[in-house]
Amino acid sequence: MKLSEMNKDNLSDFLDEAKTQYEAFKSQGLKLDMSRGKPSPAQLDLSNDMLTCINGDCIKSESGLDCRNYGVLDGIDEAKRLLAPMLGVNINEVIVGGNSSLQLMYDTIMKAMVLGTKDSDKPWGKYDKIKWLCPAPGYDRHFAICESLGIEMITIPMNSEGPDMDMVEKLVSEDETVKGIWCVPMYANPTGITYSDEVVRRFAALSPAAKDFRIFWDNAYCVHHLCDDHDKLLNILDECKKTGKQDMVYIFASTSKISFSGSGLAAIGASEANINALKKQLAFQTIGFDKINQLRHARFFKDFDGIKAQMRRHMEIIKPKFDMVIKMLNSELKPLGIGSWHEPKGGYFISFDGPANTAKRIVSLCKDGGVVLTGAGASYPYGKDPEDKNIRIAPTYPSVDELEKAMELFCIAAKIAAAEKLLEG
Repeated sequence: MKLSEMNKDNLSDFLDEAKTQYEAFKSQGLKLDMSRGKPSPAQLDLSNDMLTCINGDCIKSESGLDCRNYGVLDGIDEAKRLLAPMLGVNINEVIVGGNSSLQLMYDTIMKAMVLGTKDSDKPWGKYDKIKWLCPAPGYDRHFAICESLGIEMITIPMNSEGPDMDMVEKLVSEDETVKGIWCVPMYANPTGITYSDEVVRRFAALSPAAKDFRIFWDNAYCVHHLCDDHDKLLNILDECKKTGKQDMVYIFASTSKISFSGSGLAAIGASEANINALKKQLAFQTIGFDKINQLRHARFFKDFDGIKAQMRRHMEIIKPKFDMVIKMLNSELKPLGIGSWHEPKGGYFISFDGPANTAKRIVSLCKDGGVVLTGAGASYPYGKDPEDKNIRIAPTYPSVDELEKAMELFCIAAKIAAAEKLLEG
């Protein structure tokens, strides 16, 4: 029976039983942090041979460059060839940076703030106020960049095909201070959905009032599949070339969840004109990124097929964890009509929408019970979920046994919060 169909007496009994289960669970002393989407130690171990694949006798790139020395601003050729297919660009449309795509995104915005883009009338920082479109639920660190720089964020609702494109098209066409939009187009953080072909084409056909408007296409999970029948994403740069708007998009990706989270490779893909403009600005910032790490990755993976083979090994480790979460939600909460969730075919998260005004309560109960989740509201601009219902579940780091315990607690907490809310009403 669904909770909403219970009379008050039955609901009170249900709540009492859930609270008894909760207190029993707390006595187990579980301590587990699921607040971020981190690879597990077993996933990191997959790349351990990378640490020994180069030595002092083989530190030259294929062009003969000594990778220990200065030079090569935009990355060695073998690293470009490795990452360009992941971004969906050619090697003239990519810059291989350091270990963090988030750093590249922040740096790209900062350059626009201080110096402008290649087609800016003035740097973004010279405006009294600029605005950014933020599909939500979304990635909290994206929103934190905007908030730290005083950029006004406008929430764009997400649906099963991607952002509300009617709203996006209207806002970008009417206001020249709207300078950008965040997108996690494949296995979105946290919803797990992949943008439909129609949504990608509508992005490519945007007619912004600001000629320096940019789509920040953070394709962080483009190879992070959980099944063979995985989602497919239309190539945004190809579509923008068809509309003559290839300068409108920056594409980001990294190997942070492919090789080593703290020592991977990040890259930005864009039109050749954008890449050349970024290189001119970058030349004042660095002489070049870590070429030894670039060489290490190129030697270890060899080519993009090597990355895809590695991701199949990752899938074998993490798929049972996602299956566990979905199984628990389906068995414990679905029959009671508590919440909703998408069953993703890839990515790193499962997005849970509880009844309105329960997310903070669920997260608090889990924390007191020994499981730390991402804070309620984190997936919305300014940390404010207007309905207080969304919770991001990150299954990858714990073991399957730990995850089963954590989800047992999560489901008990969701039952308590839902029952309390119904009794209040």
